[in-house]
Amino acid sequence: MLRVLCLLRPWRPLRARGCASDGAAGGSEIQVRALAGPDQGITEILMNRPSARNALGNVFVSELLETLAQLREDQQVRVLLFRSGVKGVFCAGADLKEREQMSEAEVGVFVQRLRGLMNDIASSAIVGLIETTRGLLPGAGGTQRLPRCLGVALAKELIFTGRRLSGTEAHALGLVNHAVAQNEEGDAAYQRARALAQEILPQAPIAVRLGKVAIDRGIEVDIVSGMAIEGMCYAQNIPTRDRLEGMAAFREKRPPKFVGK
Repeated sequence: MLRVLCLLRPWRPLRARGCASDGAAGGSEIQVRALAGPDQGITEILMNRPSARNALGNVFVSELLETLAQLREDQQVRVLLFRSGVKGVFCAGADLKEREQMSEAEVGVFVQRLRGLMNDIASSAIVGLIETTRGLLPGAGGTQRLPRCLGVALAKELIFTGRRLSGTEAHALGLVNHAVAQNEEGDAAYQRARALAQEILPQAPIAVRLGKVAIDRGIEVDIVSGMAIEGMCYAQNIPTRDRLEGMAAFREKRPPKFVGK
C-alpha cells in the first residue's frame, strides 16, 4: 500500500493549569504533535497514561480539556486525530479506582466536566457502555447519544446488559464508521484514521466547520428548525474567499486552494 510521506514534529505537552500529577511517571498524560509536509494542518493528540490504560482520570481530563481549548484557537489546525500511546488500548473508560476516592460532591463536579469533554469529542457512548458493567449509570452522555446513534431499543439493550462489542460488531451496528484488520505494525486503525484526515484536509475549512455545526445542532431539533440552522450556516459561508475560490476552480477546471478565509 502506497503511503503519503509526511514529516513528523516532536510530541509536545500542553499542560493543564492548576493540575497536580497523579503519578504517571511525572510525564504529561496528553501530548500534541502537528504533522508537517503534505499533512500540514493535521494535528494529533496522544493519550499517554499507560499505568491506567488511558482511563479518564482527573489529570487526564483536565489536560485534555486544556489542550482542546488551546487547539480550538489555533487557525492552523484543520483536522484533529486522537491516538493512543498505550499499546493495545485506546481508552479504558472511567477511572473507577480514582473515582472511589472522591466524595459525592467531587464526583458530581468531575462528571460534569467529563460531560463537557464528551460534548467536544462526541464519543461518550462507549464510556457509558463500559460503566454499566460495573454497576454505574452512564453519566457522561451515553444514555443520550447512544439512542440517537442506534435507536432507543438497541441502546437500552446495550446499556442494560453492559455488553462489550468488538470492532466488527460495532461497525455492523453503525456505531463506528470503519473496522480494519490489524497490520504488522499494530497501527491499522491509526493509518485508516490518518487516511480519512488526508481526505478532509484539502477541503474548505470554513465550510467543513459550518457543516459540522449544522449537523450537530440540527440533529437535536425538528427538521424545520434544522433547515433554519443550515440556512444560517450557509449564509455565513457565502461571503468567504474560499467559496469564491471553489467556484473559480470549478469554472477553470483546476484544484482549489483554500485558505480558511
